[in-house]
Amino acid sequence: MDKPALSWTSKSERRPVAPGVLVEVPALSYHAPGQERADRRLGNKLVFGDNLAALAALAPDYAGRVRCVFIDPPYNTGSAFAQYDDGLAHARWLGLMRDRLELLRVLLSEQGSLWISIDDHESHYLKVLCDEIFGRANFVANVVWQKKYTIANDARWLSDNHDHILVYAKDKTQWRPNRLPRTEVMKARYRNPDRHPKGPWKATPLHAKSGSHGSRAFSFTFSNGVVWQPPAGTFPRFSSETLRRLDQGGEIWFGKRGTTAPARKTFLAELADAGTPSPTIWLHAEAGHNHEARDEARAVHPDQPFDTPKPERLLHRIIHLATAPGDIVLDCFAGSGTTGAVAHKMGRRWVMVECGRHCESHIVPRLRMVIDGRDQGGMSPALAWKGGGGFDFYTLAAPGIS
Repeated sequence: MDKPALSWTSKSERRPVAPGVLVEVPALSYHAPGQERADRRLGNKLVFGDNLAALAALAPDYAGRVRCVFIDPPYNTGSAFAQYDDGLAHARWLGLMRDRLELLRVLLSEQGSLWISIDDHESHYLKVLCDEIFGRANFVANVVWQKKYTIANDARWLSDNHDHILVYAKDKTQWRPNRLPRTEVMKARYRNPDRHPKGPWKATPLHAKSGSHGSRAFSFTFSNGVVWQPPAGTFPRFSSETLRRLDQGGEIWFGKRGTTAPARKTFLAELADAGTPSPTIWLHAEAGHNHEARDEARAVHPDQPFDTPKPERLLHRIIHLATAPGDIVLDCFAGSGTTGAVAHKMGRRWVMVECGRHCESHIVPRLRMVIDGRDQGGMSPALAWKGGGGFDFYTLAAPGIS
């Protein structure tokens, strides 16, 4: 099978990568009292400088160790923001992304995953580029995030209300996402009208969409005399032995009057997992939205808030799905610092890289508020965040200089 590839002008041209040397700036590093790390090699890091050189500098320590990479690169829309320009030539943008994605793949662990926020301007080109670098077989999903909940009445064509989040695994055969917690609405769907001793349950079908060809003629007679066969075009989900056991345990539902098609009682208490798989459509009520993100940015920097932040709820969902406490999360387009702030509150280790001056003017104050426990917005209430931990601030020096 041919490997997917994307061609563009100047693809063969590559900028030499000078890894540089990470040099700590103690005046900008910050730790809660008594919580300075003795071993800072894999501790929380905020790096100021070019992210390509920074990723190369991080590789000796972090190669194969990062569990989750989230990046929110420039969307290449032609817009200009206070903190950065977003209008590179298409070919140059592709080259910029290619070089960084190749290094990010080196940093990811074999159980790691990559999450990229992007919009329609470059999402489809980026998908093919990621297929080339990570392998098409390692594509997981294109999550659609509802970033706006209002309609832009001045839109000339269609109102732009979503972003894409491309999800790739380093090795899809090894990576599995965590599950989302069951909401109270989901739990309310489980009831106990027959007062079964196992508690609330939900009726689920006895048939499945796929199965062996020989099982099409399957038939089972329940103890009440009801003869059941899977509907045309479907297959039995359970064997005769399992159906007999469920029938004997009162775990088959025939409706209040005993006249409806049989269904299995799936008990809330017996679910093998603690949650539910994530859907690929993330509504603003669940994963935050742009207005919420701007409010969070104003709380940190009211005089000059960051122009294009991401909401903490969005990063919380991604980090929850992709990591466990203690894992390393990396963001080399740090922006307003949301990734590090949320990862910190969730007990993950983090590395962020940012080349803009807002690295010092916006991200450092935000992280200090998080560490001091003064940041009680965003995910802080839900996580009962009270402060703690710390980070080290680094700049990049030329090779041979330290």
